[in-house]
Amino acid sequence: MAPPPHQRALLLFPLIFLLLLLLAPPRADAWGKEGHIMVCKIAEKYLSEKAAAAVQALLPESAGGELSTVCPWADEVRWHYHWSSPLHYANTPQVCNFKYSRDCHNSRGEKGMCVVGAINNYTEQLYSYGQKTSYNLTESLMFLAHFVGDVHQPLHVGYEEDEGGNTIIVHWYRRKTNLHHVWDVSIIDTAIKDFYNRSMDTMVEALKMNLTGGWSDDITHWENCKNKWATCANDYAIESIHYSCNYAYKDVEQDITLGDDYFFTRYPVVEKRLAQAGIRLALILNRIFDGDKADDRLLQVQ
Repeated sequence: MAPPPHQRALLLFPLIFLLLLLLAPPRADAWGKEGHIMVCKIAEKYLSEKAAAAVQALLPESAGGELSTVCPWADEVRWHYHWSSPLHYANTPQVCNFKYSRDCHNSRGEKGMCVVGAINNYTEQLYSYGQKTSYNLTESLMFLAHFVGDVHQPLHVGYEEDEGGNTIIVHWYRRKTNLHHVWDVSIIDTAIKDFYNRSMDTMVEALKMNLTGGWSDDITHWENCKNKWATCANDYAIESIHYSCNYAYKDVEQDITLGDDYFFTRYPVVEKRLAQAGIRLALILNRIFDGDKADDRLLQVQ
């Protein structure tokens, strides 16, 4: 016997909800898991001996001794740590420049509540390593590693109006998604599938080879910023809004289909930003844990 109408409605609701989830475009929030892991795998190779030891001491047991294991953590806890959501990005008022005083705040206008402020804050906390402190330095490390990755994803410094591309619906080849997700996940996934036989580790090795080859002359420039004691995160945000305007948003409109032309012209930017994020994360950690000596030594693969 068929169930009464109200019971049929209850039975159908979970199916309808699941269908809506499957059909809705994904809402992207940060480099995908793979992007964050790659950034930290690169950084691990450039840590000084002292910095590597400090990182090992701070990592949770679940990390298995690898920083890259915990680099997606900040995304996993953002719904538990609600206050941390604005720390993954910074938005500008539809202009192609970033100004900390204007753009680094949350929806309530609290200053410093953006990805640049977060990097500065957790860097400062980690400087208390080895001293008596009330900070949870394990979480400080995991937040810092994640946010350095985030600030290098161009659309994490995008326009406030479209939430960094989240509200711009596009088709990535045949799949419906949004522009932010294309930069977080889709470009990387397509590259891993098409160029690296579906192996993230192979892509990481290719990026490392570029760092010792084609990009080797650029690393010194990547290390520089106006304030060597600071994190340089402000400079990284300025770079990202530049890439957002000139690459991510360029020639994109609602419901457009993005394919080979977009992929092949934007993928080099994604590669470069992943590599820069890894190098700069190592630089920040070396400065924190090596003290003044870090600025006098070039980054070297350990």
